[in-house]
Amino acid sequence: MNFAQYTFLPDTHRNKKVILVKFKYNKILQQQLRKRFPSAKWSQSKKSWYLPDLPAVRRELQLDQKPAIHTHLTQISKTNQQAYVAMQEQLMLKGYSPHTVRTYLAELKHLLVLLGTYSIDDLTPKRLKDYFLYCLKNEGLKERKMNGKINAIKFYFEQVLHRPKMFFDIPRPKKPQTLPKMLSKEEVKRLLEVTTNLKHSVALQLSYGMGLRVSEVVGLKLTDIDSERMVVHISGAKGKKDRYVPLPHTLIDKLRKYYVQYRPKEYLLEGQYGGPYAIASVQHIFKNAMKKAQINKRIGVHGLRHSYATHLLEAGADMRFIQELLGHNSVLTTQVYTKVTPRSLSKVPSPLDSL
Repeated sequence: MNFAQYTFLPDTHRNKKVILVKFKYNKILQQQLRKRFPSAKWSQSKKSWYLPDLPAVRRELQLDQKPAIHTHLTQISKTNQQAYVAMQEQLMLKGYSPHTVRTYLAELKHLLVLLGTYSIDDLTPKRLKDYFLYCLKNEGLKERKMNGKINAIKFYFEQVLHRPKMFFDIPRPKKPQTLPKMLSKEEVKRLLEVTTNLKHSVALQLSYGMGLRVSEVVGLKLTDIDSERMVVHISGAKGKKDRYVPLPHTLIDKLRKYYVQYRPKEYLLEGQYGGPYAIASVQHIFKNAMKKAQINKRIGVHGLRHSYATHLLEAGADMRFIQELLGHNSVLTTQVYTKVTPRSLSKVPSPLDSL
């Protein structure tokens, strides 16, 4: 498909943002468009074919990405718009991940919208405490969300305004000591058996078979798979740490079959319009598989990573080895799995047994 023969125009159709695809009527050009973008639709009112205006579509069409920052700025008072821009620039200069940038900016935006025309730079520690109390009482935020909010606002005052003592006496909510949620081997087997779609099956087996985070699953590229050494390179993971994990032998044939059927170009799992597969899609696959397998546990796809670590520990794998496979900074993080594995718990005799 030669993009030079088409004209792409951002527009709105049925209250949705779309990209109109204009070209001089030609049956071959129409067929090429439908072949490359099977979801392309014809609009009688627009007298044009159109595609959804998504980042992946823009990337494939080599169009400039929409500057999302301008959309957010329209919701913020002019008094505080520069604060939002300065925050974004500093986050990018510090090399924070796209996810962290989005999260921190969303938390800052929430505060700026509430402030209205009052300048954020004039806030005192007391006013900030009042804001955090408002979030706890009126919006019912939990500990993890509150800590994330404090981190974001803290970043603005300390890294953008350079006020290191601004948060000296801001208390942090105590995080609950929760145990990782996991599935048994039998449940994982049932989950995989009911997932008949090849692409969906590969996504779940990558997560469980190598203990990957969902962001790592969708971030895998074809060049990361080394079938000769039987390892997979996980690059740019959480904390910007690269690592290698063993490639399961049982996954080799399925990956080859998958490649022949789907012909991915860059990412192992690619979206409908190219680029990496959406994290939400993998989460949806897992949720549907749980229903089909009739596993009634409140657990997300990250539970497959927890299950991988727990099952390795049950099989006698060394704790430091599991730490490296998971990419944990500290072995203390990995040791939480000793609290949920039956192998460890079974060594503790009950007083009942000694009666």
